[in-house]
Amino acid sequence: MVRIIMHGCNGKMGQVIGGLLQEDKEARLVAGVDVFDDGHNSYPVYQDIWDCDVEADCVVDFSTAAAVDRMLDYCVEKKLPCVLCTTGLSQELLQKTEKAAESIALLRSANMSLGINLLLKLLKNAAGVLAPAGFDMEILEKHHNLKTDAPSGTALALADSINEEFGHAYTYVYDRSARREKRPEKEIGISAVRGGTIVGDHDVIFAGPDEVITFSHRAYSKAVFGKGAIQAAKFLAGRPAGKYDMGDVIDAAE
Repeated sequence: MVRIIMHGCNGKMGQVIGGLLQEDKEARLVAGVDVFDDGHNSYPVYQDIWDCDVEADCVVDFSTAAAVDRMLDYCVEKKLPCVLCTTGLSQELLQKTEKAAESIALLRSANMSLGINLLLKLLKNAAGVLAPAGFDMEILEKHHNLKTDAPSGTALALADSINEEFGHAYTYVYDRSARREKRPEKEIGISAVRGGTIVGDHDVIFAGPDEVITFSHRAYSKAVFGKGAIQAAKFLAGRPAGKYDMGDVIDAAE
């Protein structure tokens, strides 16, 4: 049984994961951390992670960038593996995650969906065939109107996956409104839409001579991210220190 501390337990994703774990026979939620708590949870909740003294096997983080710093310090001090799901991290925090991974098992992913992470692998193969054949590559992402960062971390991860295939030879373009020029060959356009309650839509478009191929992923509820995070926690518990991602989780399941 994998014992999980949910960092950001009263946020939307924290509540989704809490609900999923009630039905899970291989993992359980033993404690939560959140600055806001009305006492409705069935497990102990701490406003500060450093006040948490509950024995656990892994921390799952769906909080805010501002809260990640102390959480990483706690995990390193307690030697607790961490599934880091919070996006929009500063360069300083990204460097801190690299340092933390020298001491603990740390899995970080811009998107916890198994479908998205399988798509990351498929895109490398597709780009390797289509880009040399003259296909332009564009990414369109859509999210709800409460999302504050743009483009999404997932859109950037999709672009990075393609770019890795070519030694990062492509540049990213987020806005063409000020440009009056032909589309350069070595660029990936990334566009963002914000509206309504869209959970997460991502389209990767390969536009070539006389044909278009589109890879699409639609998330219809936040449960897909919660299921992926729980699977990641099960995978990470007991692993040696190092950096992991959802690709490792997929590989382990194959």
